[in-house]
Amino acid sequence: MTLPADIEFHEDIRLFIYRPSGLMDQASVSRAVSVLADHEAKLKEPFNRFSDTSAIDRVELNYQYVIQVSLYRVLTYADRPPVKSAILATDSTIGHYFQLHAIITEDSPINVRIFRQRQDAAKWLGVPLERLVEDSSRATDETGNQTKKDLLLRSDETST
Repeated sequence: MTLPADIEFHEDIRLFIYRPSGLMDQASVSRAVSVLADHEAKLKEPFNRFSDTSAIDRVELNYQYVIQVSLYRVLTYADRPPVKSAILATDSTIGHYFQLHAIITEDSPINVRIFRQRQDAAKWLGVPLERLVEDSSRATDETGNQTKKDLLLRSDETST
């Protein structure tokens, strides 16, 4: 299965990564949630999530939509093992949307935390920092096959 350009799955560390860029709207979020749900259905073992919102420059969402998606995630993941969902949100507007998501999922197996620093998210997820920096040569689909995407490193991101 070929993943959309803004999604990676790292089988070796059981990590689903969503990296929206440009506009974040209902269509992009719905697509990511759909791919996430497909992975959850196909893979029997739980996996953590990381959302990197640092490349978003516009947001066209509303709180009603965020509430609907969050409730959907709570209901569809209710009887599953606990997972961690780390969100890198350096912009306060984006952070507010994800904070609402974190509040709604609070009593579910989806443990959401919002981070302003990538290294803090890596530490909480228990993965090396360089795995949270976009490097598609490490990304694999659910069968372990590499996906093909362009490498993008921003000047403020370093591997340590």
